[in-house]
Amino acid sequence: MLPYLHILRFNLPTFGLMLWLAAVVAAFIMDRNFKRAGIDADAVGMVAVAALLGIVGAKLWHVIDTPAEFRAYGWRVLWDSAGFAWYGGLLFGISALMFQGWWAKIGMLRTLDLAAPAAAVGYGVGRIGCFLSGDGCYGIPTTLPWGMSFPHGIEPTLQRVHPTPLYELAAGLVIGLWLWRRGGKPHGTGAIVGQYLVLTGTARFLVEFVRRNPKVLWGLSNAQLASAGSVIAGAALVWWAARRPATDPDEAAFAEKAA
Repeated sequence: MLPYLHILRFNLPTFGLMLWLAAVVAAFIMDRNFKRAGIDADAVGMVAVAALLGIVGAKLWHVIDTPAEFRAYGWRVLWDSAGFAWYGGLLFGISALMFQGWWAKIGMLRTLDLAAPAAAVGYGVGRIGCFLSGDGCYGIPTTLPWGMSFPHGIEPTLQRVHPTPLYELAAGLVIGLWLWRRGGKPHGTGAIVGQYLVLTGTARFLVEFVRRNPKVLWGLSNAQLASAGSVIAGAALVWWAARRPATDPDEAAFAEKAA
């Protein structure tokens, strides 16, 4: 594992480095999606704002989700380089994108549709940071041949465990590719982000079975309960979008340029 890159006298956390790379990758994908849709707006700036607020939301969700840690360490947990919850980042990031989409007169749901592939891939890339730092996001012990130990991680373990960040990396890349291809075909507004919520919620729900998170209700973790809510909301959005007129992205781009 490689929690830090040692450059002269400076220690660069690989987790932070991969968060930055995730934002760069997401900004590139969203910018390409804006160009494909013929939208003249600052996609890179939107991603930067959403990423910043997403990090804040992820940290706040983690603090709320682990009150014992807050009681033990106090407000210091807010500045710790570990401890980020995906659903906090998702909630704050989506809110930031919706506001920016409304402000830019693109439309809130349409902005989320355009951002969905970038969000899926960016999340997967960000998980590489968890893997490199060994920050405790790995899974339960396993005897499978790809099980790994994290002896030099931030939270070290000598047991062979599920490398769950790599599972989530693979899921993010596959989901991102699927959403990108679907976004290039006729669809009702809200359909792509609806599929994003269903697919990412399902992926996280399944991964949680081999993660170390504590169970809180009906044998499920907090993340699984949130995942179930994500799937339900996404399915409702897909159903709603299917009842609306489908828009061809190429025709929409032509109309934007003509206007």
